[in-house]
Amino acid sequence: MKKLMIVLALIVVFVIGAALLSSHKAEWSGVDDSVVKKFAEQAGRPPSEPYINIAQGDMELFFFLLAGIVGGFTAGYYYRELFPPNQKLVGHSTNV
Repeated sequence: MKKLMIVLALIVVFVIGAALLSSHKAEWSGVDDSVVKKFAEQAGRPPSEPYINIAQGDMELFFFLLAGIVGGFTAGYYYRELFPPNQKLVGHSTNV
């Protein structure tokens, strides 16, 4: 019971800390803005529009979902090859 109370107290402290830290509106620029764009402008290459613009609405989430479905199906299909069964236990029965 004491361990449960400690775990619950740690969870409460973590949630409160995360809420306090997320209340600040810190704007972090990505690698594209901070590094790639700077070097491209120094080289004389202005930014151009992407060939496939997925930044419209929920297109990014949709493509992320599709990638997750394909990856999950592939990992499930090849599960036995990815995680082979323990060879010591295969074919042995325990008669008690």
